[in-house]
Formats: sequence, C-alpha cells, structure tokens
Amino acid sequence: MVDLGSKQVVGWALSKQPNAQLARDALQNAIARHQPNTNRLMFHSDQGVQYCANAFAQYCKSKSITQSMSRRGNCWDNAIMERFFRSLKTEKLNYQSFASHQEVVENVESYIYFYNYKRIRSAIGYLTPVQKMDELKKAA
Repeated sequence: MVDLGSKQVVGWALSKQPNAQLARDALQNAIARHQPNTNRLMFHSDQGVQYCANAFAQYCKSKSITQSMSRRGNCWDNAIMERFFRSLKTEKLNYQSFASHQEVVENVESYIYFYNYKRIRSAIGYLTPVQKMDELKKAA
C-alpha cells in the first residue's frame, strides 16, 4: 500500500494467493505501522477479487475506512501502485530466481526499504518517500 502524497510504501503483505485475507493483512500492517486516523482514511485499489470481497469491504467498514476502486480496465486510476510494482519487478525481482517463498519475502522487504529510504523520486521534488512524508507531517 502506497501513500499518495509521499509515495511511501506504508503497508504490505505477501501471499501465494490474492485473496481478501491478503488485502486485510496489508491494510492491518499499514495501520499498525503508521496509526492513522482511519475515519479520514481512503483505501483506493483496482477491482481485484481480494478488494471486492465482502470480507475485505466489511473490514474497511469496521474501521470507518472509505473504500474506492478504479474504473474497470483503467490502469491510470491506480497508476501509483502500477508504477511501484513496475519498479519492484524491473529493479529487483526480474533479475533473480528464488528458492523459497521466504527468499521472495526477504527480497521484497529489502526493496521496500530501499524504495522508501534511498530511492529519490522526481514526482515528489527529488526526495525519498520517507523525506516527503516527514515534510508533509511538518506542514500539517
């Protein structure tokens, strides 16, 4: 999950199956790590089965999180996540093979750290996502 203002990866989970539990785990990870006021939180996604599932919608509702979805077949509505996954694949995952699920997890964690703390982004003023998040918090 990526914060739209800072482009920071704020929560994630990895599973062998894209289901409602995976989406919930990623959202719970973001909430636990950043402790936002969920009454003001909007969760935007594509129309993947994991986000359309009643169990995930009920979880969002229980936390007073507004759920928003892209228009069907319109990748531009979810461009931030599409961009992150493109970067993850082209900068890290496509050039390696993995012997285990744990190896994948470790490589994804390593990339997320790099992405948040080291990788500068022109879209946010040539700052890292963590630097941009700090700037936004100071301005709030």
